[in-house]
Amino acid sequence: MTPEEIVHRWLRLVAADAELSPYLIGVDLARLAAHLTASVTAALAGESADAWGGLGLSEEQHRRIGDYLIGVCWAADLPEGRIAQVRRAVAR
Repeated sequence: MTPEEIVHRWLRLVAADAELSPYLIGVDLARLAAHLTASVTAALAGESADAWGGLGLSEEQHRRIGDYLIGVCWAADLPEGRIAQVRRAVAR
């Protein structure tokens, strides 16, 4: 699964979350998707990535978004080491 596919699935999960979806109102989703794709690409390379910075999310909401990303990575059958890399990269 490519970073673009991961982001597509990730955004669908966030948009379906009743508490998180209001943060996407008025957001340019194509631009956000491009930013998230760059963040996921960086995370898969072991680099730090704050994909959702600046949206005013609480710590709990940020963790839930991270959990959605990890769920998508597990569903994509990424190796455990890569998933751990992503988890570390997006952790605050």
